[in-house]
Amino acid sequence: MRTAAPGGNDGLSMRILLAEDDQVMADGLSRSLRGTGYAVDHVGSGSEADTALTTQPYDLLILDLGLPGMPGIDVLKRLRARNDSVPVLILTAADSVEQRVRGLDLGADDFMAKPFALSELEARVRALVRRRMGSGSTQLRCGALTFDQISRSAYLDEHPLELSAREVGLLEVLLQRIGRLVSKEQIVDHLCEWGDEISLNAIEVYVHRLRRKLEGGRIRIVTVRGLGYCLERPPETDVPA
Repeated sequence: MRTAAPGGNDGLSMRILLAEDDQVMADGLSRSLRGTGYAVDHVGSGSEADTALTTQPYDLLILDLGLPGMPGIDVLKRLRARNDSVPVLILTAADSVEQRVRGLDLGADDFMAKPFALSELEARVRALVRRRMGSGSTQLRCGALTFDQISRSAYLDEHPLELSAREVGLLEVLLQRIGRLVSKEQIVDHLCEWGDEISLNAIEVYVHRLRRKLEGGRIRIVTVRGLGYCLERPPETDVPA
């Protein structure tokens, strides 16, 4: 089970905090984002959002302005007062210029009025994550294997890999630590949201499935018994003198 913890996320995740009190909408957004490989933590009040943001680093905040307990605007004010630069996508039922201007002036990065199309929200999420990553490459590579952290897609010898959301998350954490050991506990932390649980046996199943899909590409996931897994760097191709 994943719990919030202070400190950095060690570069292991693309994690989104969704602050939305409409449970139906929150469920739909969470399923959509998780389906593309993001880890999503959901909170239903402003005070819970503020607490989460002070204890766990995120790559993106999707913030409803009409939250109970603490208004979304106050969550945004407190976030920026802490000099936290996490991108913020505001959601609101009010399609008013005044609210849009106020939110942007307080440091929001984008704004969407309800109702909206899921495809548009997903596109805006990708754009904000890309901006968050700056001008650096969004692709992770290991020999013939390429993974794009924005589109959440993987290619082996330029052929797309069909991966589940869990497999996408597992591949990402291994690629971010090529040649280094990744423990099962670190993988669980990467794949789980708050309140979610994944058994260590399930991790073994995900590794087995991913290993099979990487067969033929000279990409090896090595098991270090009792400790975890390591994605090996492929041997360099000999170049004739």
